[in-house]
Amino acid sequence: MSNENEELKPLSLDDSETLKPLSIDTNEENQRSSVPLSKTATNEIKNRDSNFVFFFGNPQSGKSVILSSLLYHLSSQVGVLRPIIGTPNSQEVQTLLYDFYENIRQGYLPERTTVGKVLEIDLVFEPNNKSKKVPPVNLTFLEASGEDLRAIRRGGNFQSHISKYLSSNVPLTFIIVTSYDTADQDDTLINEFLDELERKGKNLRPVNIILVISKWDLSGRMDVESPEELDNFVTNNLRRTSQRFDANELSKTFYTIGNVESRDGKQKITLLNLDTAGVLSNWLYESITGYPLDYEGTFWERIKFSFTN
Repeated sequence: MSNENEELKPLSLDDSETLKPLSIDTNEENQRSSVPLSKTATNEIKNRDSNFVFFFGNPQSGKSVILSSLLYHLSSQVGVLRPIIGTPNSQEVQTLLYDFYENIRQGYLPERTTVGKVLEIDLVFEPNNKSKKVPPVNLTFLEASGEDLRAIRRGGNFQSHISKYLSSNVPLTFIIVTSYDTADQDDTLINEFLDELERKGKNLRPVNIILVISKWDLSGRMDVESPEELDNFVTNNLRRTSQRFDANELSKTFYTIGNVESRDGKQKITLLNLDTAGVLSNWLYESITGYPLDYEGTFWERIKFSFTN
């Protein structure tokens, strides 16, 4: 960027904007401007040794905002986040991360994900923690458009660019997103998605599925007064989902990125709040490794570590 004070435009994942789908074109200019998107012409899944994180939700539920702010929190608050060396799209991931971070920093929200493709981001996360029980992990974040995800309504099927992940035996973590202002409309769709996971042989386990109520700031607060407040909201607005999650002891949380105002017809962050990004980051890391990000070790582990360092 030639001028550090130049404002970035809102991050867009549409083909026609600055960020482009991953291309096999060898043209240098095309390579510099592309972002990592899975190829829809093949069912092959690369980087199988990674931990895949799959976002599910309706259009405008907040998936892209949660993804970008989650990555921003991981890299600015609790560790180092970088593209996995040696992956075909490492340069494109670096470009995407730059735009994510700069747009969040300047208060811009990402726009909707391109229909017909899966955004695939291969990263390695190295926690800023001295305990050796808190190791680096490979993470592959997957986000598809809400329009594509709604294909399972009324017994429908996902297209191959989505179903290939659900049908594979790679480690999968699911972040199911619904918005505070439209949660009551998502109950049936979420249950259809849970049915689809079970049809694909995915056991509904507490360690790999979480329900996230986004845009919690629309409630007038950035937090909840008690855990019961969140439970009551889910029970009242997502009755079937609530029963399903309680029966399987699945996790639930709320999410806000801070104060958001409409300016010139666009949403802009006026006060960034990463507290809920921290909660989701810790849940994600612990669900994969078995240890919280702030794990300090037992007394004897800390003694041993002090002698080896």
